[in-house]
Amino acid sequence: MMNKEETLLQKRLIELSRTAYLRGIVMFSDFLNLNELNILHTTPKHQFQSQYMTYGGYGLSERQMVAFLPDALYAFSDLEDTLEYPFQVLEISPLNKRFSEELSHRDYLGAVMNLGIERCKLGDIMVEGNRGILFVKEELSDYIRENLTRIRHTSVMVSLSPDFPEDYEPKYEEIKGTVASIRLDTVLSLAFPLSRSKLTAYIEGAKVFVNGKLITSNGYRLKEGDMISVRKMGRILYGGILSETKKGRYLTVVRKYI
Repeated sequence: MMNKEETLLQKRLIELSRTAYLRGIVMFSDFLNLNELNILHTTPKHQFQSQYMTYGGYGLSERQMVAFLPDALYAFSDLEDTLEYPFQVLEISPLNKRFSEELSHRDYLGAVMNLGIERCKLGDIMVEGNRGILFVKEELSDYIRENLTRIRHTSVMVSLSPDFPEDYEPKYEEIKGTVASIRLDTVLSLAFPLSRSKLTAYIEGAKVFVNGKLITSNGYRLKEGDMISVRKMGRILYGGILSETKKGRYLTVVRKYI
C-alpha cells in the first residue's frame, strides 16, 4: 500500500504523461529517488498515456529524471542519445586547496539545501578528492553558482562542468569472498559487515533496491551486473561468480562504491 505522498507522486507522473500525449511535447519530472523510481516502474503501464525514459546524467546515476515522450518522438531510434534533459553539472571546488577541509557528501548536500533548494531539484552528488560534482535542475544552476560560497569552514567556487562523461564510474573497492548461494542477503553480507538479522531487517524494511526496483525478499537471486542500492548505506555492483570451491561454495566479487 502506498502512503499519501507516494499516491500524489504517482498521480503527478500520470499527469505528466497525459500532458506529453495531449500536447505532443516532452515533459520532465524532478529528480526521483530510488523509492520514487520504483513507484514509476511498478505503476501499470496502461495508466501512462505516453512512453517514458529515465536518466540522471551518467550511466550509473541513482537519482534520475523521467522524460515522458509523445508518440511522434518515441519512434526515433537515437532519441536516447539526443534527448536534452533539463539539468546541468556543477563542479564545487575550494578556493584555496591548502586551507580546505575534507568535505563529505552530507556537507555538500547540506550547504546546497541551506540555500533553500529542495532535494528533488538535485540529482546525484559525487565527492572526488577535494571537489564535489553536483547534478541540478538547470533553472537553479545560476543561483547556486552565485550563492554557494562556503561549505563548513571552506570557501568554495562553483563552475559549470559541461563535458561530464556518460561512462563515469564512481570510485569503488573490489571485495571478493565465498558465499553459500547467490542470494541477495548473502551477497550483501560480503559488502556490508552486518549480522544476517540486520541485513534481513534492511531488506524486509524496504531499503534495498536491485536495478532500481524494490526487493523485499532475502532469497532474491542475483545476476551478474546487478546494481544493488541500500538506502543510507551505499551501492554495490554484483560482479558474478569467479569459481566454485570443492565444498560447493561460490567465490564471488562485488564492487562497493565509495
